[in-house]
Amino acid sequence: MSAPGGIYVHIPFCLTRCGYCDFNAYAGLDALKPRYLAALFGEAELAAPGWAETQFVSVFLGGGTPTTMEPADLRALLAHLRDRFEMTPDAEVTTEANPDTVTEASLIGLLEAGFARLSIGAQSFDPAVLRSLERIHQPTSVRAAVAAARRAGFRNLSLDLIYGANGESLESWRRTLDETLALGPEHVSAYALTIEPATALGREVAAGAVPGPDPDLQADMFLLACEVLGDAGYGHYEISNWARPGFECMHNLGYWERRPYVGLGAGAHGYRDDVRWWNVRPPETYMEKVESGELPIGGSESLDPSDAYLEEVFLKLRILEGVPASWFDAGRYEPYVQSGLLVDDLGRLIPTERGMLLLNELVLGLTAG
Repeated sequence: MSAPGGIYVHIPFCLTRCGYCDFNAYAGLDALKPRYLAALFGEAELAAPGWAETQFVSVFLGGGTPTTMEPADLRALLAHLRDRFEMTPDAEVTTEANPDTVTEASLIGLLEAGFARLSIGAQSFDPAVLRSLERIHQPTSVRAAVAAARRAGFRNLSLDLIYGANGESLESWRRTLDETLALGPEHVSAYALTIEPATALGREVAAGAVPGPDPDLQADMFLLACEVLGDAGYGHYEISNWARPGFECMHNLGYWERRPYVGLGAGAHGYRDDVRWWNVRPPETYMEKVESGELPIGGSESLDPSDAYLEEVFLKLRILEGVPASWFDAGRYEPYVQSGLLVDDLGRLIPTERGMLLLNELVLGLTAG
């Protein structure tokens, strides 16, 4: 058997398209859902023989908003994946959800189908920040979704947050963190808002219509999240992720530990043995390729040894596993230890929370030339 793997399934459908979103997601394509589901079944059939030697420990439905699909369809999809790929009995199975796309009844259906981990896109508990992000839900929707999930029986909940949107202050961000903790999720992801040029928000920032995020304020927000979540007992196990002990996201750790994974769906990525590939992005093109009996691969790249080494250093630092000090000359890392950006923990170099803010610079400084 090869290293344990993960399965990522991309569901591209959304209720609306948020201005900051650069994901392969679409509003108004609901009519394609039955055909898209059939294409996912077909792609799994085509891909599975190439993964016969891999045992899968996680499945993750992302998007888009997977919960815009019917629970019965997601149940059938998961059952199909279990039939085609070898999964461990305790495989972690996650679906993302937006607050307004779930009810207690739909969540009961998802849990019974085997989706034991739920990742809810809260983003903020400040209505003004939600408007700035063009999110259509309100803070009350997040509270209602979490309450419904608990009544349905979910015991592994994650809340996703975004910080640094136009108009958000450090005080507002603290209130969002406090509201998050009041809901008691097992896992919290907190991402700095980034401006992607091809998005509606990117075009507005480029035109000067709205300001871009303030990097100094975002740094303060990151450090505040470290403090507030750490004090509440959440372990900081990856730059943007915190979890109660035992609730780290196994699927995402697979990416950061460079374990193999297969990606199903429009625009999904796969990785194995230093080769990365990706499916065609347009859903229509994706479905046509699968319907013609071919894997819908749009491109691939092979990492040469130097790129693989750089990626290894970056990812080991990112998940706070650290890298062996023996990989570098002492003159490379000692200045970072002395300046408080790295800690030398029994021969392993681990970034401090201040060091995480400068991770790219740390990697370049350790590995350059």
